[in-house]
Amino acid sequence: MNEIFDILPYFLLMLVRLTSFFLLAPVFSMRGVPTQFKVGIAAFLAFVAVSTLPIGETILLDSSYFLLIIKELATGLALGFTAALVLYTVQIAGAFIDFQMGFSMANVLDPQTGAQVPIIGHFKYMMALLFLLTVNGHHLMLDGVMQSLRVFPVERLAISVEAGDIAQFMTSLFVEMFMIALQIALPIVGALFLVDIALGILAKTVPQLNIFAVGLPLKIFVGFIMLFLTMPVFFYILQILFEKLLVSMAQLISLLGGT
Repeated sequence: MNEIFDILPYFLLMLVRLTSFFLLAPVFSMRGVPTQFKVGIAAFLAFVAVSTLPIGETILLDSSYFLLIIKELATGLALGFTAALVLYTVQIAGAFIDFQMGFSMANVLDPQTGAQVPIIGHFKYMMALLFLLTVNGHHLMLDGVMQSLRVFPVERLAISVEAGDIAQFMTSLFVEMFMIALQIALPIVGALFLVDIALGILAKTVPQLNIFAVGLPLKIFVGFIMLFLTMPVFFYILQILFEKLLVSMAQLISLLGGT
């Protein structure tokens, strides 16, 4: 009985980190995933972790335990946000494409998040999620958050990294993801830009032509053709993105753990 009371504080702290990770992590944070499932799988993983990882000194349920809970909540949210930020790159790229195709005013309601999202961006994001599930990327994310319990133990209150280092890591990650989003959208955006130039020349040479009636359907047609042609490149970049997702989680864990 005493052993149960000794490991219970560890179990609760691990549960906090895992559940907070599921709040923001791709796939797990979707509204279609029942809350009972999220809590259940978090409790199961916490039980596995507390059964396999070495348990240190007994954690006292005093005021410092409340600080440990806050630390675990922040750690889980940071890991989940890092994973989500990498995947939202695809949606940002889709927003660039929507703007050029003329779909920027035609946002759709994402039933998973309840937010208004661009059409092409939502399409690419769903394709990325399906590809993530196909290559078992969700398993790798779970492995990453489980590794964080070993590298950055729940009983450690002090964080051996300055806040500026974490901010710099997040900023550099955001900049890198923004550049990758531009690379994903650049072929389609570039083709549509050439269409705009051609339409501009056509408007000057044939003033009688209603360029708006011709231009919008033409840009949509060219956009869908380019979207189809660049699909293999898109999946290749997705592989790079998923590798970056795992590397970013590992880097954040190393920063927090001071390794």
